[in-house]
Amino acid sequence: MSAKDNSKRKYDDAIPATDEGWWQALLADEHRYAPPHPQHGNVLKPKPPQPEKAVESPKPVAEPVHADWEMVKELYSQDRIIEMKVMGHNRGGLLVEGEGLSGFVPFSHLIELAGKEHNINRDLSLESYMGRTLSVKVIECVPEDGRVVFSERAALAEPGKRAELFHSLSTGDRARGTVTNITDFGVFVDLGGVEGLIHISELSWGRVSHPNQIVQLGQEIDVQVLDISAERCRVALSLKRLIPNPWDRAMTDFAEGTVLSATITSVLSYGAFARIDAGVEGLIHASEMPLEPNRSPREFLREGQRVQVRVLHVDPAHQRMGLSLKTAD
Repeated sequence: MSAKDNSKRKYDDAIPATDEGWWQALLADEHRYAPPHPQHGNVLKPKPPQPEKAVESPKPVAEPVHADWEMVKELYSQDRIIEMKVMGHNRGGLLVEGEGLSGFVPFSHLIELAGKEHNINRDLSLESYMGRTLSVKVIECVPEDGRVVFSERAALAEPGKRAELFHSLSTGDRARGTVTNITDFGVFVDLGGVEGLIHISELSWGRVSHPNQIVQLGQEIDVQVLDISAERCRVALSLKRLIPNPWDRAMTDFAEGTVLSATITSVLSYGAFARIDAGVEGLIHASEMPLEPNRSPREFLREGQRVQVRVLHVDPAHQRMGLSLKTAD
């Protein structure tokens, strides 16, 4: 084995394997964070059109689950852009039909709604798509489940770009991309024609309340490729693995009594969490704040505030740190 191969093997060994269960957990996250929509059925099973719309469509919306899967696979392999008409919506996104098949466009893959899930009425926004025609690409097809998933955002890249990128990407690679969507469970990053996902657990070595604490929409970032599934058009990415795990050197770098700069990330009734510049978080208990009588932490601190903290204790095994605002002179 050459020195280069040996080096790559050690590099790959440092990256945990990402199995199908990891991907299923991500899909479960997206499903869980989507608010319920009582008027529509299962996220992945299209709703049949109303009788008056039957003439407009050569096939009922639900029928294409028995469609020509060879055609679906061809659309996917050729990375073609196709036109699909919006026939319905449910709590997860849009139900679309066209070219003899139907499928699903997840909310997070709609261009106009990217990053807006907390600032809009989700149901009204999805309702506004009814009857519209979207340019989309097939990003997932599972014949055994009768499922076809489309993406409007993926169609922004020219045909064939996806295959080119999947051919060039490898596990462990460092890549650069643009943040295209921020959800409760993670961040979507456009790598130049293929979107990868950074799960919230891969954003920082510290606790993350929401991904928007770490990145912003439209921001260009460097990421590490954790796993690639070309058949499912999925790329798992990590932001935190580009830097060494600070907890490995916590006993040295964050020794008891050390005074550090930090940013308040959340304020609670019993204290506050603060992220130090190394990327890890610690808890400042209310008893370690110079509070006036009958004042709460929420009256004393705010999210985003910069403070100086003193390290009280460190527990690297459980990734915990106690901090104090009562710093020494």
